[in-house]
Amino acid sequence: MAAAIAAAIRKVPRGRVSTYGAIAKAAGYPRCSRHVSKVLKQVGGLPWQRILGSGGRISLRGEYAMEQRFLLEAEGVRFRGRRVDLREYEHRFAASKGQAARRPTVARKSQKRN
Repeated sequence: MAAAIAAAIRKVPRGRVSTYGAIAKAAGYPRCSRHVSKVLKQVGGLPWQRILGSGGRISLRGEYAMEQRFLLEAEGVRFRGRRVDLREYEHRFAASKGQAARRPTVARKSQKRN
């Protein structure tokens, strides 16, 4: 899972942003957006500044939030108040046929009772 999420993060180009949920979906795990932040903390060298909360808002706090905004502005991303206009700057991932195959499967209990 971590490798797929890291690969999706690396696909976000300079001057573009994505959300935690969009990264999780692009990696094939649409309900695992919290894992994206864990991967960002664990794997070095990822463009962490390009990943935002839903609605284009910086979800970090304090100095990290200021650094993220500074880095995004240096890449040419503009803010409207505290948010990035996702219609203009969001990276769109191409739909992949293999995404459905990567979803974790859940074993189902037999409906037949003895």
